[in-house]
Amino acid sequence: MSEEQVPETTSEEVVSEVEAEGVEQDLDALLADAHKEKDEYLELAKRTQADFENFRKRMAQEVQAAGVRGKGQVAQEVVPALDDLERAIEAAGLDPEGDSEDGLAHGVLLVFRSLREGLKRNGIEAIDPKGEKFDPNQHEALSTLPAAAGGESGVVVEVLQKGYRLDDKLIRPARVVVSE
Repeated sequence: MSEEQVPETTSEEVVSEVEAEGVEQDLDALLADAHKEKDEYLELAKRTQADFENFRKRMAQEVQAAGVRGKGQVAQEVVPALDDLERAIEAAGLDPEGDSEDGLAHGVLLVFRSLREGLKRNGIEAIDPKGEKFDPNQHEALSTLPAAAGGESGVVVEVLQKGYRLDDKLIRPARVVVSE
């Protein structure tokens, strides 16, 4: 048999192989660090995106709540004027839903209706509970009257001042007289 010849390796080649393995290990370590750093930055980006989305939703809710508060404040300022107009119309013997030949009375009726419709378009509604069961969450009882024969007690028999609500929030309770 013939002897196979084994190539001789020099010390330089051994050193070179060891250096190549070291460089490869260093590259693997750098690559692992880069992947770890990438994952950290990706997680940070996701967290930042979620924080921003939460901020956006919170701001939208706050803007909506501010709008509702603003409408409520305007309603509290305007409702007394609407009450005064309604009392003036009733004192003149006019029907708030009717019409008048008198120019001034007709103008007052138009202003009253316009103001009332403007409030309604903004979600502000009058509470006129005559004949309804008394609800202390919606009404303010100013006095009581004996119930009429066969009448039910705890029923609103007269509305002294209409109440108002904005959507489901009470702006002003209706001031009423309740049967005993």
